[in-house]
Amino acid sequence: MRKIVAALLATLVSALFAAPAHAEGGDVTWTVRTAANSYGDDRTSYSYAINPGGTIKDAMVVANRGKAPLNLAVYTADGYTTDSGQLDLRNRDVKAVAVGTWARPAGATITVPPGKTVEVPFTVTLPDNATPGDYVGGIVTSLTQPSSTETINVERRLGIRIKLRVGGDLKPALSIENLSVDWHGSVNPFAKGDAAVSYTIHNTGNATLSATQALRVEGPFGMFRTDAAKIAAPPELLPGESWKVSVPVHAVAAAFDLVATATVTPVATDASGSTSALPAIHADTHFRAVSWTLLLLIALIVAAALIVRRNRARRSAREDDRVQKAVADALREKADTTA
Repeated sequence: MRKIVAALLATLVSALFAAPAHAEGGDVTWTVRTAANSYGDDRTSYSYAINPGGTIKDAMVVANRGKAPLNLAVYTADGYTTDSGQLDLRNRDVKAVAVGTWARPAGATITVPPGKTVEVPFTVTLPDNATPGDYVGGIVTSLTQPSSTETINVERRLGIRIKLRVGGDLKPALSIENLSVDWHGSVNPFAKGDAAVSYTIHNTGNATLSATQALRVEGPFGMFRTDAAKIAAPPELLPGESWKVSVPVHAVAAAFDLVATATVTPVATDASGSTSALPAIHADTHFRAVSWTLLLLIALIVAAALIVRRNRARRSAREDDRVQKAVADALREKADTTA
């Protein structure tokens, strides 16, 4: 069975940042860069603002650094954020719905002579009903080779990112979802515990966003407040994407009923690269922070007090019985004497 294995992580990253790619054994090397034209002479990626129905023409330059002719496939693909927070491109067999279908290279394959370069024109054409907002994809060069064991084929990819902002009403928005807290106490009944707070940041708007985050835990009227340490910013999330967050909060008091409040401030980046903060969003949830060892200690103290009280009551009852019996005996003796 023929198997296609995706390129190694370093190669996948280079597919987005236009760094050299090296095949096994260093026998094949090629590079890609943006073409110099009216859009710029030294771009690291493609970035366009385009209205629905519009068309843009541009090009990529592929250089063969090897000693033999290089036959490469050329295709476009949609972008996405990986679980590690890196921007990557979908595989060729994944159906494209945005940049991967709007951008089209002039040909599906190219041949680059050794030591030479080839310019690859491509066109970005938006449909008339394209939804406003941000999109990311890329144009990719690909080489599939047998591995050293010749049991699988390895695809090596190298390309350049394409960022699109489709004209129209831009609505940046994030939401905080599935906020939950897991609190763990200590065997020491008087010690504080640790809370693990988790939630999901969901990009519900149509603009690419990152964010800053803050988290606090507190009791009624703000008592027992504990703030989490600085939380790392999530990666830039494309519209519709989500990012799971897990935050440890230490030294949380066992105050029975507490509230965890997550604050996320969306951060937008404009075409010039400058950032701006949007209004913060908040989410909170109640949770129980109960020291079971403290409850057990209290239960033991209460049980001991009840036992002491019961024993005292029993001793008092026995003493009352003894006194009553003595009085009755004295009265009986007096009655017998009188008789």
